[in-house]
Amino acid sequence: MNDNNKRAVAGAPEALVEQSLYEVRETIHPRAVTGVFAGWRWGMVWFTQLLYYGLPWMTWNHRQAVLFDLGARKFYVFGLVFWPQDFIYLTLLLVIAALSLFLFTAVAGRLFCGYACPQTVYTEIFMWIESKVEGNRNKRILLDRRPFDARKLALKAIKHALWIAVALWTGFTFVGYFTSIRDLWAAVPAMALGPWESFWIAFYGFATYGNAGWMREQVCKYMCPYARFQSSMFDRDTMIITYDPDRGEPRGGRRRTLDPKAMGLGDCVDCSICVQVCPTGIDIRDGLQYECIGCAACIDGCNQVMDRMGYPRGLIRYSTTNALQGGWSSRQMLARAFRPRVLVYAMILGAIILAAGVSLYLRVPLKVDVIRDRVSLSREVEGGMIENIYRLQIMNTQEVTHRYRISAAGLPSLRVAGEDVVEVPAATSMMVPIRLHMEPGRSGVGSHRIEFVVRAIESEGIVAAEKSVFLVR
Repeated sequence: MNDNNKRAVAGAPEALVEQSLYEVRETIHPRAVTGVFAGWRWGMVWFTQLLYYGLPWMTWNHRQAVLFDLGARKFYVFGLVFWPQDFIYLTLLLVIAALSLFLFTAVAGRLFCGYACPQTVYTEIFMWIESKVEGNRNKRILLDRRPFDARKLALKAIKHALWIAVALWTGFTFVGYFTSIRDLWAAVPAMALGPWESFWIAFYGFATYGNAGWMREQVCKYMCPYARFQSSMFDRDTMIITYDPDRGEPRGGRRRTLDPKAMGLGDCVDCSICVQVCPTGIDIRDGLQYECIGCAACIDGCNQVMDRMGYPRGLIRYSTTNALQGGWSSRQMLARAFRPRVLVYAMILGAIILAAGVSLYLRVPLKVDVIRDRVSLSREVEGGMIENIYRLQIMNTQEVTHRYRISAAGLPSLRVAGEDVVEVPAATSMMVPIRLHMEPGRSGVGSHRIEFVVRAIESEGIVAAEKSVFLVR
């Protein structure tokens, strides 16, 4: 007996045991699966990627349809041009996105994670490339276990080269939303990319390659905060992916020709297909877990096994806690979808979308800011007129050149001295010096409230007013 054991026997404090808090990741090789939900997932992959990769190449009014030009501080979204002063619309967009997430989660769990999350979408694409290069699940497992040789090195090199190509194209497209993608494309062969463009293409490409190629389920399990607070959005009437233990247990293998009831078994044949197809490697039969992203691959896999065994589908299905425990029908379960919590989310979301739509529809494509001349607040000029000098920043947010007439109101005999018409090019901001004159004796000494009115000559409906003050000494 060594000295440590002797001290423990003698009643000495137990030795400290060092325990690692880091769990070594085991590579997950999801099995390919087909079915209704797999079709929906791939449909969303096609939809989101055609949208993401295609939008920057679309043209609108002879320019890029969607372009967030940070240098010029203009944001083009099809026929709309937004300026920094329109920040409220970005706020509304974020609020709408958050409420939509709350609504979808309350109704049917992690739909966004399972079908539209970029991490899910790109992981699906990268796994498809992996399966085409290295083969199916069993071949990939065997390839990973075998020592490195020429064939393994070649397959791994091809796979990673394709991953890097997709990742770099993704980064290039991302930068194309902020720099004209056609100019960006012309700069690549000429090696004329700017430092910021090069950095963000590399950074976004590296993030895509690392997250979708290497980390995969680790992002969902450890990095994504949504997995941690999703339970606060669930209730007993939220549709989630569930395993029916009353029907499936006790599980066990059997021949197709045998009667499971006579053997005292449930419908689950314990084939572990539901685990093999899961991209996060969980067993849904253990109940709902935060690692579950709601992709429904286990439903498709289990249904295929049920079809082969001649059993009814739905051993693993979308259901609710109340429906599963109460044995409700699909109609009873869906009737509870429109419960107060969901209706409140839907009404708030609808009201915000309606308000945002009305605001955009009524949005005046003209913005005016008034800045007083700090050098000469008020002075007397030729003819005894009292003069105040201002600078008007006129922003034409339409993609059409406009001529505007400038006027002022609020005091007797107040008028614009000099030219009162200015032409502002399409989607341009212009600083215009303005001199206001007023006859002496028409108002008392001090500060007086006035209002500038800028009106488009060709379109009477385009008008903006901005308040200021006129000083009399």
